[in-house]
Amino acid sequence: MTDQRARLYNLSSGFADAFNRGNLDDIMDFFAQDAILEDSTGGKHKGKEAIRAAFRPLVDGGQGKIRFDLEDFFTEVETKKVMIRWTLHTNMEGDWKKRRGMDILRFSGDKIVEKLAYTKAEVPVLSDGP
Repeated sequence: MTDQRARLYNLSSGFADAFNRGNLDDIMDFFAQDAILEDSTGGKHKGKEAIRAAFRPLVDGGQGKIRFDLEDFFTEVETKKVMIRWTLHTNMEGDWKKRRGMDILRFSGDKIVEKLAYTKAEVPVLSDGP
């Protein structure tokens, strides 16, 4: 593993670990000030405060206890892009559920400047037109 690839892997897995610890401040430390988040429901959030607001319900227990298990990692070192495939486990009142998905992360230095999130859906979400 090249040094750059290892660095991107460590940043990506550290990002997932921050979610698993439930620490919103640690999660936000990974983002650049003007970062963009496109969440798995189609929402777009620009800037750290908007991203913090989008993540707060997930971290603050709105979906119960959460855990991300990383399953796969691909990187394009030249463009500092990473694709991580994961399973999200949620536990609400003792009922464990899981959802698979992936993130595409783009880094500048050690900060995420773009996060595109995708999850599998029980029923596909289709939209009209472009």
